Amino acid sequence: MKKINFLVLLFIPIIGLCQNDFIKKYEEAEKFIATNDIEQAFLKYKELEANVPKEDTLYEYALWYKIRTATHLESVNRLQENFNKSLEYGTEALADIEKGIVIFDEEFAKKKYFMVKNIIVSNYGLNNYDEGKKWKEKMYAAHKENLLPEGIDQYFNYDFFKFEDKNIWGYEWFADLPKDRYSSSFTKAIYYVYSTNPDGSDKDQLYRLHVLMFHGANENFDYVLTKRLETATEETSGTLYSYTYKEDIDFEKLKNDVKEVLKGNLQPDTKSTTRREKDGKVKVEVEIKK
Repeated sequence: MKKINFLVLLFIPIIGLCQNDFIKKYEEAEKFIATNDIEQAFLKYKELEANVPKEDTLYEYALWYKIRTATHLESVNRLQENFNKSLEYGTEALADIEKGIVIFDEEFAKKKYFMVKNIIVSNYGLNNYDEGKKWKEKMYAAHKENLLPEGIDQYFNYDFFKFEDKNIWGYEWFADLPKDRYSSSFTKAIYYVYSTNPDGSDKDQLYRLHVLMFHGANENFDYVLTKRLETATEETSGTLYSYTYKEDIDFEKLKNDVKEVLKGNLQPDTKSTTRREKDGKVKVEVEIKK
């Protein structure tokens, strides 16, 4: 009996030392946050999350800030097209979000599918189309079960890349192709083209490239790429019948087609050109190709 008490007493100071060590590492992580060294802070929180006992209140803080720093690093790398790194941070953040869902509130749980769509973007950025499709299927399954939060419950960002001085964002809608091709105008996917600020962020939306339902019966295609202007001038718009797609869209082909359009390879059957005159008025010229 005395031996057992001795071992218990011997164990108490060791626990105290471990706790002090964890607190020290947590304080080190806070210092890295203060100096904006997010990567080093993430590594400290990662170490803490892996070693702090889950019943310790410090564990929740370690997990929370590990997720926050990983999410930040994922976003920074994705927007810089460092897709290998953004995929690495995104995958780790998602695994930790899954852990946090059972700990934190419902608002926190919404982070899950926002990170899933970020992982899709990274895979598309790496040209991992098959892997990206698997993650898209998770989004569609969640949509079917009404699990998606506001903001990604009707459509989601699945692609991003830079072209010259422009930011290009790809979005996909969950809705299916209507059986009645004359019922409405239907777009399945859109690439938004933005000019950029000096820091690389979006400035003005120049134009949109719609994967638009073809109004009619055609055995060869269901969608046609259509260019619609927003703020761009000296640009050509119209239906680009050189770029067509079946209902099961080949997204690799679509991305390559978008890049061709960005280069100026349009060849539309109908086109309109928008010019801003010296007096400030906007002049639109429409041409129907014969």
